[in-house]
Amino acid sequence: MWIKKCFLCVVCLALYGQESPQISPNHSNIESLYIMPYENNEALKSLLTYIKNAKKKIDISIYSFTNREIAKALRDTAKKGVKITIIYDKSSNLKNDTSTIGYLAKYNNIEVCTLEGKSAPSYTGIMHQKMMVVDGEILILGSANWSKSAFAYNYETLLITRNPSHTRKAAQYFTRMLKECQAFR
Repeated sequence: MWIKKCFLCVVCLALYGQESPQISPNHSNIESLYIMPYENNEALKSLLTYIKNAKKKIDISIYSFTNREIAKALRDTAKKGVKITIIYDKSSNLKNDTSTIGYLAKYNNIEVCTLEGKSAPSYTGIMHQKMMVVDGEILILGSANWSKSAFAYNYETLLITRNPSHTRKAAQYFTRMLKECQAFR
């Protein structure tokens, strides 16, 4: 009987008594995972850092984008010569007077367009992604729209990865979506 109890204790200690094992960077391409609103400041700071450190290209598909701080970081990055392409959801941004679409559309090196979801007999879908590919190497995905409230008050996620196959796949589908996109005027 005591052998069973000792074995059970050893198993419990092994499972619960130690810190979680750290995954070596060589085995994981995840840079960061942020859970908001708990890590809202860190998530926003990280997103802004990746935007500001881009060297060549940023591709974004975003459902709703009203955060002026992110918009200004994109503007400043474009002024340094980085090419920025943003696919906005058509219904969310054309009707929203706080959307950044008109603000960003006027800058050199920033191309914006709108996209609707696929049509069904009685419904048109939405472009609901929240995705950014930086320099073809970094993929940022999450549930959060780019608004102040999404980062500060909502329960959202933001994942940053350097996984080459995921980043490549996201970039390929971004290009495919861009072909269906309508230029913003």
